[in-house]
Amino acid sequence: MKCPSCHHNGTRVLDSRPVDEGRSIRRRRECERCHFRFTTFEKVEESPLIVVKKEGTREEFSREKILRGLIKACEKRPVALEQLEEVTRQIERELRNSGMNEVKSETIGEMVMERLSTIDEVAYVRFASVYRQFKDLNVFIEELKELIKKEQGERA
Repeated sequence: MKCPSCHHNGTRVLDSRPVDEGRSIRRRRECERCHFRFTTFEKVEESPLIVVKKEGTREEFSREKILRGLIKACEKRPVALEQLEEVTRQIERELRNSGMNEVKSETIGEMVMERLSTIDEVAYVRFASVYRQFKDLNVFIEELKELIKKEQGERA
């Protein structure tokens, strides 16, 4: 590792600790020549996960976009941010463990809705109404009926 101050190639590690829930390592280093101290981060390089949108365009997977959608759906609801972050991590982990390089945005939307339905029904309906772009009230009512049927099936 080159020293950012004097560009000497010899540095030593003073301290290492896991960060980002164990997905990265933070290292405190010192240059052997000028004794300048600096921090580096080491993390596993993941292969890119591409999301195929409804209209056929492709973009790189963004956990931040999922989290923003969850936060918006859960606005003014009794749902902790940590719970939404965990849902986001679960979805990303499941997608990356599937071994696929590309995933349809519909698949991600369904995964989000599946998890939201168990966390908060109002947030689920909010997310579904935007995600499914209900054309009229009847389609919206049908979605609510499905949710009620699912709820009653879990109670039985």
